[in-house]
Amino acid sequence: MSHSNVKKSNIQKNTNTKFDKKAGTNADNRRFLERAIYILAFILIPIAVFYLQEFMLRNPFEKMKVSLQILNIIFWFLLLLVLTAMTGRLRIAAWIESIVAMLIGIADYFVISFRSNPIQPWDIKSIGVALSVANDYEWAIKSRVVICVLGFIAICCAVIPLRKDLTQVIKGRSKWPRIVMIILSLSMLLGFCRYLQSDDVIKRFKVYDKLFTPLSMTYKDGIPFSFIMELKYVSVSKPKGYSDAKAEALLNRYNGENILTEEEIESSLAQDTSSENKLSDQTRPNIIVIMNEAFSDLAVLEQDFETNMPYMPYLDSLMKEGENVISGTLDVSVLGGNTADTEYEFLTGDTMAFLPQGSIPYQQYISENTDSMASVLKAQGYSTLAMHPYRPGGWNRDTVYPLLGFDSFISEESYSGRKIRDYYSDEADYEMLLAQLDQKNDGEPLFIFNVTMQNHGAYNDLFDNFEPAVKVSGVEKTATGQYLSLIRETDHATGELLETLKGYDEPVVVVFFGDHQPADSVVSPLYRLNGNSVNNLSVAAMCDRYKVPFFIWANYDIEEERDVVISPGFLGVKTLDVAGVKLSQYQAFLRDLNEELYSVNIFQTTTADNGCRELKVEDKSLLEYRYLQYYHLFGK
Repeated sequence: MSHSNVKKSNIQKNTNTKFDKKAGTNADNRRFLERAIYILAFILIPIAVFYLQEFMLRNPFEKMKVSLQILNIIFWFLLLLVLTAMTGRLRIAAWIESIVAMLIGIADYFVISFRSNPIQPWDIKSIGVALSVANDYEWAIKSRVVICVLGFIAICCAVIPLRKDLTQVIKGRSKWPRIVMIILSLSMLLGFCRYLQSDDVIKRFKVYDKLFTPLSMTYKDGIPFSFIMELKYVSVSKPKGYSDAKAEALLNRYNGENILTEEEIESSLAQDTSSENKLSDQTRPNIIVIMNEAFSDLAVLEQDFETNMPYMPYLDSLMKEGENVISGTLDVSVLGGNTADTEYEFLTGDTMAFLPQGSIPYQQYISENTDSMASVLKAQGYSTLAMHPYRPGGWNRDTVYPLLGFDSFISEESYSGRKIRDYYSDEADYEMLLAQLDQKNDGEPLFIFNVTMQNHGAYNDLFDNFEPAVKVSGVEKTATGQYLSLIRETDHATGELLETLKGYDEPVVVVFFGDHQPADSVVSPLYRLNGNSVNNLSVAAMCDRYKVPFFIWANYDIEEERDVVISPGFLGVKTLDVAGVKLSQYQAFLRDLNEELYSVNIFQTTTADNGCRELKVEDKSLLEYRYLQYYHLFGK
């Protein structure tokens, strides 16, 4: 090769080397830029998802600490990491996370507007009930929700160019084992969730952990954080020091002529109601329990308001000065929904104070025969009937009622008569109730547990079959006037029922109470009239939101009481006491406890000595109650 050719060859090699170095540098720069884009996306997507979801409910900067905002963002980051490891594509992971967060945010927005509380872990079992009444509510979306939905759509569009497999972005062309990435990322996410549930986090970050106010917890802690904290309460732990033997020893204190044994109650649940278990006919009044849907007296909120007419004149008079009446205030544990919890407390004597707030025992804990008022009365010769003019599967009633000792259950397909809005009226419901009394055998006592439907939410729509008569001065919103007008309908129908039963030729005890107050949409105008807000209530004012009226009435002489404060579990026992029938050992314990402890709900306990005080489930005064309730639900 000539010298000139060697020289040309060297020049060409040098040129190629420079070109390769430049190309390599450009490739490195592109790879660096690509990695930077992916890292930036991993940072920005969780932040955007968090704030868009939270803004659907409210402005998170108003009540959430920065530290709690960061904890929520970390959750969304780790979830994004898990989804990316599983799918291999950041783009697909971002789509999944954004869509899921958006749907949860929308669902929470509507659930809060319907019942004033957010979605909680135990609500998953209530989806069927929610869907069954979904058409009864007003599905109005505020502009902020629409804006947030557009924000989620923007995220989905922005990540479309991120097409590469994550492992290629990190390691060039080589791929890490997918299973390793999945295990590592999933372990990090689960470990972080366990950390969020720890007492250390609650103390270190001063987390708001009041389960009895789930809306405030969601607003202050964030949607994912509050939901994760609630997950640890899905299962019920044994009270400290509990044993079946201790519970049985407590129950064995209560024996005697007027106490039913466990064997007698079990035989009633096994359909054995032989004559030797029956009391004489003369000591067995018919017992009618009316748990009236969403019935309450909004005057208890202590917010001044005027109406164009009285909304409960008959019941107000009856409770204040009626003959053969025990009346007062019932401290319930639910607000705006979860009706089944109040009836569970009344029928069983248990309290929601010892169970996860928002849980539904009918759906979570009752799967076998369980002692209740129905089984106790059945063991004494009563026929036991449950009534509800709506779908039988709501709150799992058609499955649970037989386990509690009810012989039969009448639901909406058996009803007829007047409807108000979309539901059978209390008037039609009471007509069915009276028909059951007329059809029973003479001298055979009947226990009816009747859950009405007339006053169920929502209260915003107008109907051809119902013209609201009650108006509140200074309030133009439909919901408040419609609700109070429904209460007036209940007042009139209940008055007619009691007047009819006065002349009934057998003894009758009637127990009437509301299951809960209506949602915030009904009462918020009353607070605004007085310069207040439902979003800034004191603990005492929040307790008022959990108070409803009750009365026990008889068509024969009973000892009268006024201004009684009680909770549903104690009210059920008091009903049996008034009727003069035997109690179970558990009910006898509750009767004695009620002499010192007037009421127990998720907020407070009320005693003769100390009045109302914040609930502390660890209180020694509640320990025996906790033992026996755990034994009742989960013992043996």
